[in-house]
Amino acid sequence: MNKLFLATLLLCATAFAQQPAPKPPANGGEVIDRQFTTVEKEFVPAVEAMPAEKFDFAPTTGEFKGVRTFALQARHVATVNYMIGASLLGEKPPVDVKSENGSDDLKTKDQIVKYVKDSFAYAHKGIATLNEKNLVEMIDGPFGGKSSRLGAANILTWHGMDHYGQMVIYLRMNGIIPPASRQ
Repeated sequence: MNKLFLATLLLCATAFAQQPAPKPPANGGEVIDRQFTTVEKEFVPAVEAMPAEKFDFAPTTGEFKGVRTFALQARHVATVNYMIGASLLGEKPPVDVKSENGSDDLKTKDQIVKYVKDSFAYAHKGIATLNEKNLVEMIDGPFGGKSSRLGAANILTWHGMDHYGQMVIYLRMNGIIPPASRQ
């Protein structure tokens, strides 16, 4: 038994050692994009995991008065993604951003999931404009005023995870294990 274990361990170690090292990022924009991709890989599956009939769920007991529903959490993150992407691209957002939660026409799970996925694609497009020469260039900020391109893009790396943490609680309160926590 010990010989089989040692052989398996040696085989695994050899395979691991042969894995190519990740390619270093080409520039600061690629660093931001990799971090934003990590947010996307956690956030989108969490949105998809909530059943359609629970999208309007918000906790009601405890200190949860006035919090966003699950759907509004998803819409809010997507709307901010669009706002920041537009700032980075120097254009108007391609969606309604009159409210920080996006359009009230977004009602169904399918509509919201599409909105979320499209917002990540749009924000990636904005991030792709970043390079070593323009990271500290001042642009019209997504929320008014001026911001460096890096400062605006950096919001994308933490804002979605802030709301993701709240959405994980909503999922668990509804008996759903978040996809990132599944074995």
